[in-house]
Amino acid sequence: MARLSLKRAVIVLIAIIVIVMLAWMLTRQTAVSSDSFTTLSGEKIRLQKLRGKIVLVTFWATSCPACIKEMPDLIQTYQKYHERGFEIIAVAMSYDSLQYVKAFTTKNKLPFSVVWDADGQLAKSFDGVRLTPTAFLIGKDGNLISQTIGIIDFSKFHAVLNSALLE
Repeated sequence: MARLSLKRAVIVLIAIIVIVMLAWMLTRQTAVSSDSFTTLSGEKIRLQKLRGKIVLVTFWATSCPACIKEMPDLIQTYQKYHERGFEIIAVAMSYDSLQYVKAFTTKNKLPFSVVWDADGQLAKSFDGVRLTPTAFLIGKDGNLISQTIGIIDFSKFHAVLNSALLE
């Protein structure tokens, strides 16, 4: 009888520990690393210097149909919200050709910063990104607001962005 009670107590204790850890993981604010980016034009961008702005770091590739489909909406969103403190850093994956990235950027007149992740280190530093598109929305305080794998739902994104810009 005493063994059964002890066993139950241990199981309950383990369950409580698991629940507390899950709650902590779900409610904590993740700080985004202070990575630096070098744009295609050679400009250095540090996330730390963008504090006070809302930043979307989006990983994409010229060979990714979903990424290409999403670009016009990214351009429109940037044009609509940039004056209010919104920035986009579009990071082309290391497996993409630099020549293709430059050609796409020029052809589509991308108005935001474009970076080529030549050695894959940026993708690694952002949760090991492997799938494109993957986007990270970073708040004014440098903390992660949201992460999206796949095409962004822009109606929901604009609602989140409006709210974040008002804070």
